[in-house]
Amino acid sequence: MHVPDGFINAPVSAAAGVVAAGAVAVSLRGARRELDERTAPLAGLVAAFIFAVQMLNFPVAAGTSGHLLGGALAAILVGPYTGVLCISVVLLMQGVLFADGGLTALGVNVLDMGITTTVVAYALFRGLVGVLPRTRRSVTVASFVAALVSVPAAAGVFTLIYWIGGTTDIPIGKVFTAMVGVHVLIGIGEAVITALTVGAVIAVRPDLVHGARGLTAPLKLRVEGELVDAPARQPVAPVAARSTRGVLVTGLITAVVLAGFVSFYASASPDGLEKVAADQGIDRKTEEHAAKDSPLADYGVKDIENTRVSGGLAGVIGVGATIVVGSGVFYALRRRRATEATVATPRTGETV
Repeated sequence: MHVPDGFINAPVSAAAGVVAAGAVAVSLRGARRELDERTAPLAGLVAAFIFAVQMLNFPVAAGTSGHLLGGALAAILVGPYTGVLCISVVLLMQGVLFADGGLTALGVNVLDMGITTTVVAYALFRGLVGVLPRTRRSVTVASFVAALVSVPAAAGVFTLIYWIGGTTDIPIGKVFTAMVGVHVLIGIGEAVITALTVGAVIAVRPDLVHGARGLTAPLKLRVEGELVDAPARQPVAPVAARSTRGVLVTGLITAVVLAGFVSFYASASPDGLEKVAADQGIDRKTEEHAAKDSPLADYGVKDIENTRVSGGLAGVIGVGATIVVGSGVFYALRRRRATEATVATPRTGETV
């Protein structure tokens, strides 16, 4: 659903950029509360993983494909504020390095693909886990539903933005019907990917899943036909001391394999927005991307003729760039939080 330059006029693109910048600023402050020594490295990995999976377009209808947006997945794994930052980093890398999604439309894309999906998904997710049984399975089910709804919600927001500032005169009802219709199908794929990923992380490290914190019900034992609370177990080590290395290494290898190898088999059909734009005439005033001469434009390495090698190497470079930039942002936020905590808590005998 990457909006290119030329779909939305300059004033509305600028206004969307201001709103997106404000939301990112708020997220930078909120992410300090979400990130700790365990989740800061995970957040960078989540951004890289989303970048990799977005390269895997899957067919949803005749001549149409879809790909993960990732807002729901990021919000549930690392928190809504950090989730907005994850998607923003991915969109920035895609726009600057790969000429995917317009640069003047970056604010529109962050507002639509990052903020809308994250806010809608996390709000619905929290509502569902509040009424479902407090189990890990409930988290996975809520993840599925939240991700499913977030995609057509983003399609609806794009339609609203297009209605306000579209550069072509197309009946808005036709745009809304086409966008939401195809993105409901894409949402199913988003929901499956999100639920499988969240479920996999919960199975090995539930303490790393932001949305699963405090949701596990006390263990029950059946004694003489009645369920009673099991005795509390003494932890062998503080949760914070548990290493995240295994999860990080596994996640990084998975992202590299997906972007570097599996992406070659992704659907070549246009995604939902591209298909609707071509069918409805929204793309009549599309502008050339400012980064069209990038050596990684269109997810290929310039001057490498072998398509498989070129695309795979571009994917691996993208994963590496995303995890470096994302991890840098999240480590900086984590250090800022630690510094503020040190200043706010003076040592005994000292005055502030």
